[in-house]
Amino acid sequence: MLTRFEELLGIDFAGQRTDDVDDVIYGGYDHAEHRERVPGLVALLGDASAADRERYLACLTLVAWGEPVGYETVREATLEPRKAPWYDLLIDRKFSVDSSYGHLSAAAADSRELAEEKGSSALRVETFRSLVRIADREYFEEKLGDYLDEDVVRACLPDILDVISRGLGSLTAGVPYRFDVATQLVDLANSVVVVDEEPGVELVLQILRAAPSGRAMAHAVAAVHRAKGPAGQVLAGQLYRSGTAHVRALLGGRG
Repeated sequence: MLTRFEELLGIDFAGQRTDDVDDVIYGGYDHAEHRERVPGLVALLGDASAADRERYLACLTLVAWGEPVGYETVREATLEPRKAPWYDLLIDRKFSVDSSYGHLSAAAADSRELAEEKGSSALRVETFRSLVRIADREYFEEKLGDYLDEDVVRACLPDILDVISRGLGSLTAGVPYRFDVATQLVDLANSVVVVDEEPGVELVLQILRAAPSGRAMAHAVAAVHRAKGPAGQVLAGQLYRSGTAHVRALLGGRG
């Protein structure tokens, strides 16, 4: 006999058993009948007696499917990120810290079309806004800055600028971090370059001045390739002079 979780997320849309929840999540994009599972997922998410992993995967699925309850749950969780029932359930191998918010960010990114279809696009933007606001505290496993489409960046620009400012203050003050916050902030600054080039590049430069690591510089190369004007060339020159051979190779002659 199948458990409630298995009925919801252990059977794909061809009726086959699967141990990979992604089979169900991504299958939902092509099968409108995924909507039939939404009430059960909402109930599972709200069941405090259910396993934390099951509640998390229910939330992840609802977000990926553009469902308002999923978005709202993420927004509520970011108010006190480390009190989410699933916090520390997913541990990143590189830094040994929670990475659940990165996966939720990726799910929100993937939900764009369904959010438009279901009329929940505004909630999707607000979800990204809430995730951006904790980017100076929580690790996103490289699933935030590069996952923001241009419309989201424009809508969340004040929040992006604010979190980068806070993060820069912490880096300058020498606040210890359990993960590479500088690179995470560079990725956010890179997203700004597409909508406001010169300020975006200047943010990248400020972060690199505060924490000039090889990893942060490698990620900053994305801003060079996104820039169309002279600000990008200035950044390219800085990276070429200060970066490693790997960074110079990534520049591809832009130095």
